[in-house]
Amino acid sequence: MSTEVTSPPLNARRRVTSPEDTLAEADVLLETTFVELSDALVRAAVDGFPSGSDPEPGPLGVDLVRELAERTRNHGKRLRPVLAHWGWALAGGGRETHPHLVRIAGALELLHLFALIQDDVMDRSDSRRGRPTLHVVSSERHRRAAGLGDPSLFGDSVATLVSDLALSEATLLVAPAPPPVRAAWRLMAVELVEGQLLDVTHTAGRRRDLPTSHRIARFKSGRYTITRPLQLGALVAGADSDLVRGLVAWGDLVGDAFAVRDDVLGVWGDPARTGKPAGDDLRSGKPTALLAWAAELLPQRARPLLSACDAGTLDDDGVQALQQAMADAGVRERAECTVTDLVARAHRALDELAVEPRADAALRDLADAIAWRSA
Repeated sequence: MSTEVTSPPLNARRRVTSPEDTLAEADVLLETTFVELSDALVRAAVDGFPSGSDPEPGPLGVDLVRELAERTRNHGKRLRPVLAHWGWALAGGGRETHPHLVRIAGALELLHLFALIQDDVMDRSDSRRGRPTLHVVSSERHRRAAGLGDPSLFGDSVATLVSDLALSEATLLVAPAPPPVRAAWRLMAVELVEGQLLDVTHTAGRRRDLPTSHRIARFKSGRYTITRPLQLGALVAGADSDLVRGLVAWGDLVGDAFAVRDDVLGVWGDPARTGKPAGDDLRSGKPTALLAWAAELLPQRARPLLSACDAGTLDDDGVQALQQAMADAGVRERAECTVTDLVARAHRALDELAVEPRADAALRDLADAIAWRSA
């Protein structure tokens, strides 16, 4: 017998805002945060120093807060704060809890930026969201200025420090939240870092197996993109445990679909739409489910391409050849069937939740858009 979980109708919770309103308020909060950080640095720079002793930034100086602000403003689809909003709405969130939701939404944007910057450094990615990555821009500045030391190390260092500040400020934004929210945030953060670490170690170790690939994808992608933001929003609103469990179950299904689609785009995505070079996952030998399926399905004549992927020696022609071989062997078809199945199961999970029709439609639309996105 199934257990039906219900949530308060939206019109019973004094509907006060839309996802767009939450995003707008989160943007205001983030801009305020950047101003506060800049002011704090100005005060710290003059505290205890004689007047007129301001240091010169030098040819390779970086405005830390400006860099953080500009990278934050160049946002993407903003799935995480939107899902946090819907989790809050489904749990009956009202005016008294909305300020906490706004802080969570802003924190999710900063956490995402932290993850992207560090991921780009570890993957040696040249572009993100249609613009050069931070470590690449910083390395090039170092080269043009004939700076001392290794330009790549300089670029990596700048990117790491900017991402450190993003993580620090994200954590501080969450700090005033109730204990259950902070506990979920902590779990999401450690899942994200563990997933990224598994990605690094299993890529280097040339290990590909489906259980590990699924765990990596869920931790470093699906959980912090779909499941935990939805859970965080619901907890901000004071959701009961049954509703939270139902939302987590739905989120994991959609998050797994998100991760598979991410892997598909990492192999066959259009750079003009994804903002990243085509075939990046093949060049770096990522331990994705797609490559685990390729190891199972590729014919013998295509095995040298998989070996070159393992060795990290695929050139552009090799990437194209492996893309085609994987498609011919049915890897892409299996991925599409997996996504279709996950979304169907997610829709059935929503039937069990029996939420308010407007919210139900919004989550179904989000699931479809996430699963079949092209960027």
